[in-house]
Amino acid sequence: MIQVFVTGGTFDKEYNYITGKLYFKDTHLKHMFERGRSTIDIDVKTLMMVDSLEMTDADREIMVHSCRRTKSDKILITHGTDTMVETASYIAKAGLEGKTIVLTGAMIPYAFGTSSDGFFNLGSAMAFVQTLVPGIYVVMNGRYFNWNNVKKNRATGFFEELL
Repeated sequence: MIQVFVTGGTFDKEYNYITGKLYFKDTHLKHMFERGRSTIDIDVKTLMMVDSLEMTDADREIMVHSCRRTKSDKILITHGTDTMVETASYIAKAGLEGKTIVLTGAMIPYAFGTSSDGFFNLGSAMAFVQTLVPGIYVVMNGRYFNWNNVKKNRATGFFEELL
């Protein structure tokens, strides 16, 4: 079984057509797995719905605690892209040996339809969490990165290796 933890981020944002602001309502993950016709045994749990720029170490500690408690050794975390690398580092330093933990997100909300990269990133993350050796990874744009060798290029909007 793959444990999926939802933490918010652009992935799950909705658009308010009156105010023009993005906000959280419910996660889109269950619908996305159904739409993708996934037959993988998963357990989806919402830990929080937070914009990653507002995420605190207390929020990250909830993620670490949840990763420790789950019996699954394969964990996927949806997360906002702005501080995804920071959270991956925090989780890595917690010493969760023997687990494959993948963080993924989206630059464009899933609610925006076909212009969103969320569906592609979720599918890629599901494949990588099943095939990578235990460790902490960031999965974006069809690629996986080790937690300590990745950055978000804010000029291009893509994730890339440091080295």
